[in-house]
Formats: sequence, structure tokens, C-alpha cells
Amino acid sequence: MSRAPDLVLLFSVLGLTIFGFVMVGSASAVQAEALTGDAFFFLKHQLIYGGTAGLILFIVGTLVPYRKWRYLALPALFAALLLLILVFVPGLQVESGGSARWIGLGPITVQPSELTKLAFILYLAALLERKGEDIHDFRKSVVPFLVIMAIISGLIILQPDVGTLFTISAIALAMVFAAGFRIRHLALIAGGGVALFAILVSTASYRLSRIFVYLHPELDPQGIGYQINQALLAVSTGGLWGLGFGRSRQKYLFLPEPASDSIFAIAAEELGFVRMVIVLLVFGFIAFRGLRVAASAPDAFGRLIGVGITTWIVIQAFVNMASIMGLIPLTGIPLPFISYGGSALATLLLAAGILLNVSRHHEV
Repeated sequence: MSRAPDLVLLFSVLGLTIFGFVMVGSASAVQAEALTGDAFFFLKHQLIYGGTAGLILFIVGTLVPYRKWRYLALPALFAALLLLILVFVPGLQVESGGSARWIGLGPITVQPSELTKLAFILYLAALLERKGEDIHDFRKSVVPFLVIMAIISGLIILQPDVGTLFTISAIALAMVFAAGFRIRHLALIAGGGVALFAILVSTASYRLSRIFVYLHPELDPQGIGYQINQALLAVSTGGLWGLGFGRSRQKYLFLPEPASDSIFAIAAEELGFVRMVIVLLVFGFIAFRGLRVAASAPDAFGRLIGVGITTWIVIQAFVNMASIMGLIPLTGIPLPFISYGGSALATLLLAAGILLNVSRHHEV
């Protein structure tokens, strides 16, 4: 049965997106002025490439029946894998901060890992739905799942992008749990994931340094601990009510990535604890309503899409905010709907549109 989309979910997504435009404009102004001479350069870029494309994709996702995406799941995954490979092609590769995570297409920069998250959710939902009663069979269900996870994980590790790998792993675990994997299979997958992350951390000095800084952020404030110390300073300076919109001190080229990975710190500095609690509550609304949409979906495909997209938004938001506040090791991952990044925003808005389309249906 078709019905109106979930309005709480709709307004939560639109509210965060508008808030994101406002904060990108404020957080990026100093950096944009220094780099381009135009204080609104990054805001304009976000509005044109993220906002315009995102609005179109959001409408498409909301209007196209979600079951149609089942037929595009495999092509979307192949396209995402191809883009992940193109990241390593000279001439297309765009590096930043020692990582190769972007493809340069003229004035447009695309981050394939963001597109991969949605393609992976659609493909995994279609795959798990097809398994039916074989969902409990290790060879027929767990092995195909592990193969596609290994391919995606390998390409993301090479970038390297551990934050995205963690997010995709969390999405995958939530989806296979919702699909009905046996507990022992889930334990095996989780254990393998923990072992993989331990290996990744122990074999790269910069990852070990991030763990060290997480445990002792005060020991190297001008070196490896610079970003987290500046972020914590921004958050603490904001206090209860903030310094006032546009009055951040850390955005004056003190805090790295002020409009993208560190935008939560700038927002907390300008708006304060009380207003940032409202942002947290909005993400909480999205978590609650998204899982409710998944629970009321009329089929397994809709249910798994709902779980995957909701987990993606909530886990990524948690990782970004928790790392900025020093609760977990710092990792470069954008705050959903808020951080600067056109491909990230456009993909998230398409995903939110699909989730809203699922909300228009329920079991009879």
C-alpha cells in the first residue's frame, strides 16, 4: 500500500542539508578567501555540485519505486568498482593529505568511495533477498558476501581510507544481521573484521600514531596531535552557547579541513553545546525513523535498504563527531549532509530519497 513519505525523516534530512550549507559558508570563508580571493567559493561549489545535483537525485530517489533499484544493483556495483580502480590511474588521480581518494574530471572532483557505499547497499540488499532460505547456508550466502567485501575492502585499503572501510563494514554487518545470518557466522565475520583492522593499524606507522595521539593527545600538540588538539580547543571554546555564528577563531587557518572533516568542531565553536545537541537529536530522529521504515517495509529488499542506508548515515555521523571530540581515534570522514563535498552530499541525498520511497510502502 502506498502512502505519504515519512515527513519527520524528510524534514530531518532537509534541515541537516540546509544547516550544512550555512556551516560550509561560515567554516570555509577564511580558507576560500586565502586560496581563491572569493570567501564564498566553497559554498558556491557545494550549492552547484552537491546541492543542485543532490536535489535532482533526491527527487529521483523519492519518486522512483524502490524495487526498481534491484535491477540496477549489479551495474551500480560494477560502476563503483571501476571508479575505485580509476582512482589509481595517473592523470585522473587527485591526492590530498597522502591519500588517493578522488578522481579529477575537469572542474569536478568525485570521491568514488561515497558512491560505493550506496552501490554496495543496493547490491547487498538484492543479493541477500535472493538467498531466501539459503541465508543460513555458509557456502551459499556467507562466502559470496565475503568475496565482495574482500574486493571492496582491498580497493579502499589501497587508497588508504580506513574510516570508509569501517563505515562499510558496519553497514555490511547490520545488513547481514537483519537478513538473518546465523550468530556463529556473524561472530566469524566480526572476528575477521577486528583482526583485519588490527593488522591495518599495526602495519602502518601513521595509524599507530593516531592511536597513540588518541590515548595521549597532549604529548605532541604541534605534530601528529595538532589537528585533534585544535579541534578539542574549538569545541571547548564554544561552551554552552558558542562564540556566535561566523565568529570561529579556529577557522583562521588553525584547524585543518575546517569545512569538511572538522566542520563539527567549527559548528560547536560558533553555536555551542546546546545547539549542537539539537543536531545530535536530528541524527537520532533519522536513526529511529529510518529503522522504523525498514521494519515496516513490505519485502526483504526494502527492509535491507532501510537498514543499510540508516546505518550508513548514523555510523558515519557518530565516527565523525566522536573522533572530533577525542572519543575515538581521529579519522578523515565527512559529517553526513553537513560537511563540504559535492559527491558525498549528492549521493547521500539520493540514498535519503530512496529511503523515503521505502517509507511510502508498508506491509498490509
